[in-house]
Amino acid sequence: MPVTAPVAYDSKIEGNIIITQVDAAINWMRKNSLWPMPMGLACCAIELMASGAARFDIARFGSEVMRFSPRQSDVMIVAGTVTYKMALAVKRIWDQMPEPKWCIAMGACASSGGMYRSYAVLQGIDNLIPVDVYISGCPPRPEALIEGLLRLQRKIDTEHSTLEQKKEFFARFS
Repeated sequence: MPVTAPVAYDSKIEGNIIITQVDAAINWMRKNSLWPMPMGLACCAIELMASGAARFDIARFGSEVMRFSPRQSDVMIVAGTVTYKMALAVKRIWDQMPEPKWCIAMGACASSGGMYRSYAVLQGIDNLIPVDVYISGCPPRPEALIEGLLRLQRKIDTEHSTLEQKKEFFARFS
């Protein structure tokens, strides 16, 4: 004799209802669709390009859409040596990116100036723009960039996305 389901149970509804917080839903969408703005300034850019190839496939993380337009990007990957001559261009592109935006410093040169202790090299991109994730190495492997993207996803997952909107709303109307 077959077992019947309880009367209060409706199998048609199961799987169609999701209960969550608004922050969790927004952060889930943001972390799974990171669109990088590549700032390939030196040899680290080769490893950045390799991470988009079939062997490493950053498409698994929703980051395969390399946008060369700052208005369509939400994460800037600074890969390589930042000279003072390029610093203004990097800052201008950063300012054109819409909020929320994040930054990954890829390699020793982007993180701390690397081996170049000269008057022409910026000693870390964090002197110019806020950095969320640092990736070490000279140059770092594509696996390290993937680990950096995973760390950025974990960071985005813990943000309070609606809190900033509430502050802006009350600041505007109070």
